[in-house]
Amino acid sequence: MIRTRIDYTISARDEGRTVERFLRAQGFSRHLLIQTKYTENGLLLDGAPVRTNVPLRAGQRLSAAIVSGAHNEHLKPVELPLALVYEDEDIVVIDKPAGMPVHPSQGHYEDTASNALAWHFAQQGEPFVARAIGRLDRDTSGLVLFARHELSACILAEQMRRRQIHREYRAICTGTLPECGVIDAPIARAHGSTIERIVDAARGEPAVTHYTRLAVKNGFSLAAVRLETGRTHQIRVHMKHIGHPLPGDFLYHPDYRVIGRQALHSYRLAFPHPITRAPMAFTAPLPQDMRQILL
Repeated sequence: MIRTRIDYTISARDEGRTVERFLRAQGFSRHLLIQTKYTENGLLLDGAPVRTNVPLRAGQRLSAAIVSGAHNEHLKPVELPLALVYEDEDIVVIDKPAGMPVHPSQGHYEDTASNALAWHFAQQGEPFVARAIGRLDRDTSGLVLFARHELSACILAEQMRRRQIHREYRAICTGTLPECGVIDAPIARAHGSTIERIVDAARGEPAVTHYTRLAVKNGFSLAAVRLETGRTHQIRVHMKHIGHPLPGDFLYHPDYRVIGRQALHSYRLAFPHPITRAPMAFTAPLPQDMRQILL
């Protein structure tokens, strides 16, 4: 079930704070707080409606409605293969296959992870609004995190901003990669292209990639990759820049002899749970099309 309310017991540390200041500290954005405030019984203090400027006392019970947000009117539920890694009333984690977009876009209205999740929750009679936290390219496989309601989305977006959501990739690179390294090379849009990126010291935005070589076989290297920044195509561009492009990459190394898509996989995801604050960590095994390169 999706969460409909969240309850807080006011501690001595929070005594004297107003309802608004307290909820803002819990992760409510200003917009979400306004929505909650104007929802019927949106804010209750010890069971009675309360204004946001009321100061709190230790031991009181504050209850806030979870606003569902705008429904995705054009998101069609479609029965598609869906590898659910984790699901609770606040978040969902899936292992997305290569070739599946995260969200609908031109030419992909019914074949996305969002369509598959809409179907999954429709079978349970529950609403679903697509709120992916950090997207993957269509041809990158692996872990994708979705927020199930607006409060989770607010908190996870702030965690992203503060770099509290940690993602580790597995990449297969052409040639023998150095044992480890840091690539610090600004990335910009390529001249005359809407999608291609290049390393460009003059025009580029800062981009930093850390990598560790895990294995070498058949003329390819398996690497663990972590990003300090989240530029479009960052891993693909940086690996090409140092002379070790990903095979199967239609933009940066269109060599399809061993794989038909860029050999990149979102392997590990770790973050504090947006509501409980419990540490969460998930991994997704390397898919078969990448494993076979190293056999």
